[in-house]
Amino acid sequence: MSIRAQDVVPISEARARLTELADDVVAGAEKVLTKNGAAFVALVDAKKLDFYHALEAEYGRLIMIDDAEKGLKDALAGRTKSLEDVRESMRRRAESRK
Repeated sequence: MSIRAQDVVPISEARARLTELADDVVAGAEKVLTKNGAAFVALVDAKKLDFYHALEAEYGRLIMIDDAEKGLKDALAGRTKSLEDVRESMRRRAESRK
């Protein structure tokens, strides 16, 4: 959905029109509130926000699955390190950041 000119509202104006803007959002509109002429926040329907959060969680799961698959391929190809080597590498990295 594209944002229309009437869906861009200065935050100073939004204070006085909050109920109206909220009703518009629940009805399907998206509102972008501006501060000093730049996009500042958006008003989003709570159901749509829940959906966005679910999408974000699903994306995280897909990333983890992809990383696990890469790890399994590395293990099958013999590209592994001992626990002692990993700990030593982490210790050196921590010391270099001090």
